[in-house]
Amino acid sequence: MNNCPLCGRELDATSDLHHLVPKSKKGKETVRLHKICHRKIHSLFDEKLIASYYNTIERLLESDDIQRFVKWIKKKPIEYNDKSIMANKHGWKKRK
Repeated sequence: MNNCPLCGRELDATSDLHHLVPKSKKGKETVRLHKICHRKIHSLFDEKLIASYYNTIERLLESDDIQRFVKWIKKKPIEYNDKSIMANKHGWKKRK
């Protein structure tokens, strides 16, 4: 099994494909992420910002919000799936 390129934890069978450039912006390249990592990206950034700047794992990892999230999620088991991520439970705000 591979590791999630965002958080580095081992991927499980319930992982998601994330389009580095959103499909709505004609993106085709994908990476496999944990569902929680995938949801976190989309809770922070809109599709325009993902397409224009946060279109690589390296750029996503530049974000202070993503760095805080990764530090937090690394302590969780791989099957951990917090559905409140989309509700900005931790006070992180979506960037536009």
